[in-house]
Amino acid sequence: MTRPFAQGQSDPTVQPVPASVVKKVDDADTTLQNPKWAVISLGSNLGNRLETLQGAVDALEDTPGVRVKAVSPVYETEPWGVEPGSQPSYFNAVVVLKTTLPPSSLLERAHAVEEAFNRVRDERWGPRTLDVDIVAYANVTSDDPQLTLPHPRAHERAFVLAPWYDVDPGAQLPGRGAVAELLAAVTRNGITPRADLELRLPE
Repeated sequence: MTRPFAQGQSDPTVQPVPASVVKKVDDADTTLQNPKWAVISLGSNLGNRLETLQGAVDALEDTPGVRVKAVSPVYETEPWGVEPGSQPSYFNAVVVLKTTLPPSSLLERAHAVEEAFNRVRDERWGPRTLDVDIVAYANVTSDDPQLTLPHPRAHERAFVLAPWYDVDPGAQLPGRGAVAELLAAVTRNGITPRADLELRLPE
């Protein structure tokens, strides 16, 4: 029997972001006009997983019209939809950002970042160097097959909900409700916080 997530911060090792870093990120927002918030899920199970995730964070920050506001702790996750032990485990994290890009352009950028890290799309649920998924974009809901918003399976994925909750305990998943409540309804089976690993906010 799997255990549900307990209420409260899912990773007790999470430390608050220093005020100096918050100020630097907030000051950068002055270059954006009427930005929207977005939540991006990152995952990697090939190569140097931590280095790849950090590279993706940095690449998002280097995107014109994007400012990374928060980077979650790292979680290690068993792959979905495959035989146990048939693939390496994933490192997963969530990035919260502000952007002036419309959802379609943000998706193009997400795909470009994946391609920069040699993502291959030849097998569903196959191993990959990098996944960059848009989990939510402001309060937008859309059934567009090119980009369904919010992500249609985010509400049932602990490896998305747990790191998102860590960086924003009051977050809401549009159309689904509070991330805290969604997290309490799923299980921690196959997902482990990695307190020994850390992603940094871009300088």
